[in-house]
Order: sequence, then C-alpha cells, then structure tokens
Amino acid sequence: MEEQQWQPWCERPSGLVVPTAIDPTGVSGPTRGQAAGPRFRQTSPGRYVRSTAPELVEQRILEQAHRLHRYGAVTAWASLRWRGAHFFDGHDAAGSVRPVPLVGHKLRPDRRVHLTQDQLAPSEFVVVDGIPCTTVQRALFDEVRRLGSWREAVVAIDMTAAAGLISVRLFAAYVAERPAWTGVPFVRKALPWAIDESRSPQETRMRLVWVEDAGLPPPLCNQPVFDLDGNLLGLPDLFDPAAGCVGEYDGVDHKDGRRHQRDVAREARFRDHGLEYFEVVGGDLRNRAMVAERMRNARARAKFLPPESCAWTLQPPAWYLVPESLDERLIRLGLADSLCST
Repeated sequence: MEEQQWQPWCERPSGLVVPTAIDPTGVSGPTRGQAAGPRFRQTSPGRYVRSTAPELVEQRILEQAHRLHRYGAVTAWASLRWRGAHFFDGHDAAGSVRPVPLVGHKLRPDRRVHLTQDQLAPSEFVVVDGIPCTTVQRALFDEVRRLGSWREAVVAIDMTAAAGLISVRLFAAYVAERPAWTGVPFVRKALPWAIDESRSPQETRMRLVWVEDAGLPPPLCNQPVFDLDGNLLGLPDLFDPAAGCVGEYDGVDHKDGRRHQRDVAREARFRDHGLEYFEVVGGDLRNRAMVAERMRNARARAKFLPPESCAWTLQPPAWYLVPESLDERLIRLGLADSLCST
C-alpha cells in the first residue's frame, strides 16, 4: 500500500453499487417506505443505494452518472478517474470534496454535481464500463479549463500523461483544433509547462518552482542515472545534468521505516558520485520563495563538471531496457489518432 499510493494508475475498486429506482415489490430496488428509511440514501432524483455502499470516489462518480439519460457524459476529473488516473481523487487542493462534473442538458442543479451545457459531439463520449464518459482528450480539456491556477492545470496534464492516458503532444494537437472554445487561452498557457515524465503532483509542483520561481533551466524528470560501471544510481525526481544537481520530493510517508532508509541510501549514492543534492519535503511547497532559494543554492554548490570528468552518466548500459515513450506506447496501442482529433 505504501508504494501504491504514489502510483499514477489505479484499478477501479470492486463492490461498487449501482443506484436503483423504487420498486413497489422491493425486488430490483427499495420500496417507497424503505427508500425513506435509514437503510437507503438517495443519490439523485428517483435513484437510491443502500446506506452501506462504499464511500469511494468511484462510487460517487457511478451514482451521479445515473442522472444522465439519452445525452450527456461524466467529464473532467471524474472521467479520468473512472479510467484509472489515480491522482484525480475528487478533492481540491484544500482537501474539499469536488462535485462530479457532468456535461449535458435538462439536468437538475444539485450540490453533488457540477453541470455544464457545453456542446458535446457524439464522437466525444463513450460508455466506459457502464457509464457515459467524455473521451480522454475532452475530459482533460474540460478539467484544465475549469481550474483557476495554471500550476494546477499543468499538474492535471502531467498526471493524465503519468496515468498513460494521453501524451502532452497529443493533447496539444487536440487543443489546437479548438481555437474558439471558452478557456482555450488558459489551456495554452499551461501546455508549454507540461511534460510526460512526471510521476506525482508534488513532483510537478516542485519542477514548476525550479523553472518559474527559481528561474533555472528545464530539468530532466525521472531520468535514470548510472555510475560508470553501469549500476543504476537512481531516477531522481528532478535532475540538472549541466550542473550535476539532483532534487527529490519526499512526502511525510518517506520519513518512516524502509522507505526512509532507501531515501538516505539513494542520497548517499548520488553524493558519492559527485552530484549535489537537495530535498523538498511535505509542506515546503507552500513557501515557493524559500524552496526556490534552496534550489538556487544547491545548483550554485554543484560542480558543473564536463562529461568526461563525471563519475555518473545518462548513457544506459547494455542490460538496461529503455522503456518506450508515452507517444510510442499510444501509437503501438492504436490510440494516437483518436487522441488528437474527434
């Protein structure tokens, strides 16, 4: 579980409960009397689940999707989560529950849903395991447009790519086809900062501090670094190869048990091979100026050695299988064409 919470992809949980309509016989759903009692709760007009239904974000998405009838779809973060994008957990940056976003017409306002009546082409939604969802590109487009912070918009793009659902290049191609849509200038502002290689929201936020607040050159992210004998030193969250500087984000969970031991050992390996190292821990990113200063100071301490003098290399040894890029994977799976057009 310790490792799974930081994986960008998640399996949809089992045991989700499909809302049902009132059934006077009590066979396919609650009777009217049962629906009014404590053993059931209403999820939307005319739909109910037992009170014991799991309190999971996927359960919320499933419940609210049943408001839709002939037209409409679950969209934005909920469509991405239903497809397995882990970091779209249904909460905002402050930890508050976000209403499930739906696009459609003739839907009743409700605090549990965020309703929009944007146009929705038939090619932009599909039934995914029982519920209508906007396509990946449309879901991400809707998500980014409604975020108030360009940094969080970059996080959304990065985390959709991290889940393997779309690449930044393919999303940019999709956005380019919608020049007149509301919110497109905001999406365009976020796109140049997004990458395919980030693996967690905090990694992305740390990288944005490095390039925007500290004003430093774009780093490599999750790039494998080896010693000259071909041993893997690590895959740093942030790496500046010109300076020889490594940055890592360590959350609260990194400070306990074996994970902390691995972090300490990894730092020692980097330092033993001449790399400067800095760490950003949970809560630091609330003070971006402080983190930016730490980054600039670490880079100033770095050795800036020429490649021939370095005790490390980015050249993978023969044993190391270089993973395919996200674009290559999407092309191999035959998804690239559908992700850059409607």
